[in-house]
Amino acid sequence: MKLYAGSSLEFIRLNHRNQLAGELKTAFFNSLGYNPSDNEVMSWRNSLSRMAILLEEYKLNDHGIMVEYQLPMNSKRIDVIICGKRENNQKHSIIIELKQWERCQLNDYDSERVLTYVGGGNRSVLHPSIQVGNYKYYLEFNQTAFYDEKDPISLSACSYLHNYAYDVTDPIFDKRFEQALEEFPVFTNDDYDRLGQHLIGTLPNGNGVEIIQQIEKSKYAPSKKLLNHLSQVIKDKLSGNELAVIGKSDDYVLLDEQLIVYDAIISIIKAKKHLRKKHVLIIKGGPGTGKSVIAIKLLADLSAKGHLVNYATGSKAFTETLRKVISIKGGNFFKYFNSYTKALNSGLDVLILDEAHRIRKSSASRFQKSTGYSQIVELINASKITVMFLDELQAVRKGEIGSVDYFKEQAMTLNCEILEFELESQFRCGGSNGYINWVTNTLQLQRTANPLWKNNEDFEFQIASSPEQLEEWIKAKVDLGFTGRITAGFCWPWSKELSENGTLKNDVKIGTFERPWNAPPDLRGLPKNIPSANFWALDPNGLHQIGCIYTVQSFEFDYCAVIIGEDLVFDFNKGEWMAQFDKSFDSGIDKNNALTLIKNTYRVLLTRGMKGCFVYFMNKDTENFFKSRLEK
Repeated sequence: MKLYAGSSLEFIRLNHRNQLAGELKTAFFNSLGYNPSDNEVMSWRNSLSRMAILLEEYKLNDHGIMVEYQLPMNSKRIDVIICGKRENNQKHSIIIELKQWERCQLNDYDSERVLTYVGGGNRSVLHPSIQVGNYKYYLEFNQTAFYDEKDPISLSACSYLHNYAYDVTDPIFDKRFEQALEEFPVFTNDDYDRLGQHLIGTLPNGNGVEIIQQIEKSKYAPSKKLLNHLSQVIKDKLSGNELAVIGKSDDYVLLDEQLIVYDAIISIIKAKKHLRKKHVLIIKGGPGTGKSVIAIKLLADLSAKGHLVNYATGSKAFTETLRKVISIKGGNFFKYFNSYTKALNSGLDVLILDEAHRIRKSSASRFQKSTGYSQIVELINASKITVMFLDELQAVRKGEIGSVDYFKEQAMTLNCEILEFELESQFRCGGSNGYINWVTNTLQLQRTANPLWKNNEDFEFQIASSPEQLEEWIKAKVDLGFTGRITAGFCWPWSKELSENGTLKNDVKIGTFERPWNAPPDLRGLPKNIPSANFWALDPNGLHQIGCIYTVQSFEFDYCAVIIGEDLVFDFNKGEWMAQFDKSFDSGIDKNNALTLIKNTYRVLLTRGMKGCFVYFMNKDTENFFKSRLEK
């Protein structure tokens, strides 16, 4: 999508007639089905008029202009792309990010961000050089016009801060941004002529409309260079420890039914069956059965063979952690379930859906208009092969409807070939199916053959007498070199802002024990020693906050400590679990589904540990029931 694509001469003419913003507003509505905000329209008027005046003065009259060009398979939009030819007649495009900033401050806690006034307040945002540089890399690695043509279009990028007064000592030119500024320069209000010289020097020749047409005819397809990079990075990470919080990391070998699942997908592609009929593979498995490892291995190996593969989840923390671990070049392969509303027959060979139990009825939200299709239909339509990994007992929020029966029903309506698998081999909880089954049985989620648990040398389960003892145990394990985190049921409010002294508020309070939740999502300005919500599981400093279900789900640690609150209690008179809805601060549940979702939540928390789990119970009846299920 783009809101304008045409000649620079026409762009200048529309600006003279004050019609440019109106044209963009109409194009926006036609593309997205709703009107842009008044602020966005105002920014077009202010910034694009400056751009048009500059182009006219420097006589870039035979060039191509694209405005608000949406990155392929991504919601981000580039402000302006100017197309033309270099002195040697090589096709070239310049990406320009336009900013109305007037000043900024350094962000003491993030080397890639600055603080500036946008959207009605001071916000932490990417430095313009880093932002526009990332856009360049994205296009170079993912759009065929820029790498896979007989005559590919070369790219460069810069930003124009037309309201910004130049000062060599200004934070935006700080030494930490030196490398980015050198490659992707920032032009201020005082650099008007310098920017003009840069444009005419880079694009002295025109024929820009022809280049726009080449871009529009090209397609989204990650380059072989990027695919090989992704594959190698994933293999390197899996053979080390950086993916320890994501999956089994000390080898790269699939076993038994894991290998059966992997081989089934590879064989479908080898036989080209997916070219004749869409395939849907549904893989069911409990915690620690290797779902994420199979998914990541498939992504790496299929990408290396040149197949177009995406990996999607419903978890922001998990997706952002994957993007960070894999690196910026491969980050685009990791998306969310609601990223495919406009991806009908997108050319994807394989779409891997991890944690598919978190799929919702619709992708619609206050930010996204409904397509009229269910979310799972959007996902199946996006690819030739859809691979779904799920655990039906890990749905923890209202609206999460992913189940085997639902997926089969939807896939049948689309006339897909359906294959089902179940994973059983355990790579968590000491490799013990018994512990997982015991937790599931004890929470009365399913009957299993493990009503009692006896500690063994492979997995340690201990009940603490106080939250202080719980914390002492987990910190002792971390001091020995193990990974560990403290988690809790959602039984306390979650402050969305920092305290007056700039730290997280101590929301979790049990007697004299007071600790903060992990940082809320999207909270900016955090001190260096406090990780953001997305990286709480990966950053060692996450040990100093209490993790909630929305931050810990999908991750694993050597040892996990769990505080079981008053939202779930065992009633010995009735012999069953009771949800105390008034003790929960989780907006993701309601009275009708509270019991099941709260039990699912604690099952997730109790099964994050690979070597052990320590528990503190706030309710003594609940503690006594668990103790009654321990083998003496």
